[in-house]
Amino acid sequence: MFKSKSSAAKTAAAKPMTSAEGDSDTAIFLKSLKDPNIIERVRVTLKNAHVFKLPPRQTVSVGWRGADWREKVWQGTVKIVERGDTTAILLVDKEKGSIFAVCPVKEGAVDRCIDSSRYFVLRIENASGRHMFIGVAFNERNDAFDFNAALEDSKREKEMEKMPLPTYTGPAKDYSIKQGEKIRVAIPKKTPSDYMDADDDDFGSSSRKNTEKRGRGTKGGSGGGFLKPPPRDTAGRANDSGGGTNGFGETFSSSPFGSGAETATLSRAQAAKILSLIERGFPA
Repeated sequence: MFKSKSSAAKTAAAKPMTSAEGDSDTAIFLKSLKDPNIIERVRVTLKNAHVFKLPPRQTVSVGWRGADWREKVWQGTVKIVERGDTTAILLVDKEKGSIFAVCPVKEGAVDRCIDSSRYFVLRIENASGRHMFIGVAFNERNDAFDFNAALEDSKREKEMEKMPLPTYTGPAKDYSIKQGEKIRVAIPKKTPSDYMDADDDDFGSSSRKNTEKRGRGTKGGSGGGFLKPPPRDTAGRANDSGGGTNGFGETFSSSPFGSGAETATLSRAQAAKILSLIERGFPA
């Protein structure tokens, strides 16, 4: 961390410093880095941030002006990190990854410039509690917005954690069943039509089954349970051996020996009629 004798003397006169090492927020944060059990949360990481040495202000009431910053002392990565109950702004070297400075986030640690939204003033602190103010500038407004938004989110969440949860202050209610108490449940009776409707599925399978039952032929009908033949039925072609087909792709002959005898061909309608007569017990 760089040091300036003039700025350190001014800050020492403005506010007393903590001399005992380990009492400062920076010392607590640096010790937490060695503890693997502490959960670390990185809210934002911004690269190519510029650090300037602050010139003396003419009046405190006017505020900081980024246009007056001329002496650039460092360039690297800015991180806002939470470890346990401590939130800190880290200035990290982009090549070595070492920590250049630590700014514990608390009241008065971060201030904005009056002439630009990309310029901020940070109150950095070492492990012994000595502190000084530096200027930080971002190249893009989006980076400055993310930096400010991460600080606001961290502050708001910590305030919400401190707020007590609303509790019920009324009398306690007992919802348990007392001894001898019974619960009555009225179950409506079902009619036969309800059981028939229960067989229906989402696609109306019951209605489709009833329709199929009404359209199905009776025992004495001419259909005999078979589908009607197509309107245009063509006879099967005879194979090379002289046999015919019965309309179902099977070849048969009129002679039991089948060799050299004449072959007969039945249409689908004739085959269906014969099968229907056989089922009803009539001679073909």
